Amino acid sequence: MSQGRKAAERLAGKTIFITGASAGIGQATALEYLDASNGNVKLILSARRLSKLQELKDTIAKEYPTASVYVGALDVSKPEEIAPFLDNLPAEFKDIDMLVNNAGKALGSDKVGDIPVDDIRGMFDTNVLGLINVTQAVLPIFKKKNSGDIVNLGSVAGREAYPTGSIYCASKFAVRAFTDSLRKELIDTNIRVMLIAPGIVETEFSLVRYKGDSERAAGVYTGAHPLLAEDIADLIVYTTSRRANTVIADTLIFPTTQGSPYHIHRDSA
Repeated sequence: MSQGRKAAERLAGKTIFITGASAGIGQATALEYLDASNGNVKLILSARRLSKLQELKDTIAKEYPTASVYVGALDVSKPEEIAPFLDNLPAEFKDIDMLVNNAGKALGSDKVGDIPVDDIRGMFDTNVLGLINVTQAVLPIFKKKNSGDIVNLGSVAGREAYPTGSIYCASKFAVRAFTDSLRKELIDTNIRVMLIAPGIVETEFSLVRYKGDSERAAGVYTGAHPLLAEDIADLIVYTTSRRANTVIADTLIFPTTQGSPYHIHRDSA
């Protein structure tokens, strides 16, 4: 039996909750799950931008007419929104099998001493507290049936800090520590906990970081041949479609042009 067919069988009928699904890695992951399962999964897609989610749902309906997709607005940085979001899921989506904690962001590149408080809060409230709060809300579902997958999106910045990235790096170091601790807490269960740590990926990430400065954002990727959102999505789906006894616990993924946060080969102009 081919690996693709085996993966499709393991994913069949799963209910998958993806945060930050309106664009980038989250959106690509939703589409990859549909492709890998031949449309035989249920998707819960959340993000702050409901209109973008609805556009994605419409696209999915055209490509996978039988797919089950629920979209809803959720800002994970606001803990008061998480429980109501889950409580309001239609009955057929409540039994979640996989959680992909994808929502996250970087804001600015100021040095310590000059970092706006709102940027510090924005990164920690989304990248750390949001991820933790969503996980805590979903985990009882997994514990009740003694199964489930939790995928947390980390970063190479959670392994090696760099100048002007102190807060973002600190948030991703926290994600790695939380993920490692959670995996050890759940070692006597059938719940899998996995960390995906990308290097440079061309998405809206830098546009958000530089607050709409498209020229500065584009410069991050110039000549670097970065990964695409689809590359990370492919790894997430691969990781969660392994046999139940296998945990691909911690994965660092780079483009061939990158060796560390500051070691990126760029084509000369």
